[in-house]
Amino acid sequence: MGDVEPSVLELRGVSFAYPRGSSVFDHVDLSLRPGQRIALLGANGSGKTTLLRILVGLAKPMTGTVHLDGSTLTGTRDDRTRLRTRVQMVLQEPDDQIVGATVRADVSFGPSNLGLDRAEVVARVDEAMAALGVTELADRIPNHLSFGQRKRVTIAGAVAMRPQVLLLDEATAGLDPRAVEDLLDTLTALSTTGTTVVLATHSVDIAWTWSQEAIVLNGQAVRRGYTHDLLTDDELLTGAHLAVGWGAAVSRRLNRTVLRPDDV
Repeated sequence: MGDVEPSVLELRGVSFAYPRGSSVFDHVDLSLRPGQRIALLGANGSGKTTLLRILVGLAKPMTGTVHLDGSTLTGTRDDRTRLRTRVQMVLQEPDDQIVGATVRADVSFGPSNLGLDRAEVVARVDEAMAALGVTELADRIPNHLSFGQRKRVTIAGAVAMRPQVLLLDEATAGLDPRAVEDLLDTLTALSTTGTTVVLATHSVDIAWTWSQEAIVLNGQAVRRGYTHDLLTDDELLTGAHLAVGWGAAVSRRLNRTVLRPDDV
């Protein structure tokens, strides 16, 4: 992909299968470098969440290794701590992740457990809440918020950790179009500061408009490439049970129009 910076997080030869089940993916090699915006695409049940869970250390691959800053993670306490401070995952359901009595308390939970001084925690929390547009909700009880508001709170909690890699599982699901646009703008801004953002989605249109690169889960195979290249590959999308996005369709139509001999 033309990257020159070293990987922050990497999978080498990773395979995974559920107990007494079929293989989800086989011998996956994947590297994440600073500032990348990557869409992880696949139909429901294709293994998107599983791949994210392996990256963040919540699931163990059957074969292969996970590497952080070039060193192999072996599951020690020190490794788990390093991974937790460098890589954050936002779950699809916000209620599975919210633990604080108020929005501020929830966003503060992670930084407070890093042993930071109070001033640093406050600075991180204020910055994260502002980035996700939830500052005015700081003293509200999370359970009293809308689904979209709760989702933004969980993302703010992850952002307050200032991770190098941010993994989001269907973060746009359940959001209205304006909220989706605002969230994608926030994720783009994070990537410009060097945060690697991986957004798992089944929406080809969101991947087309936001990501620079895409990863497509197609059965046991995993394909990675530039978003434009993968999302104009009808055979790949059909095999992965993904619809052709409007952006890809328009792009293909324009290319055909430009290249038609009688238009020259």
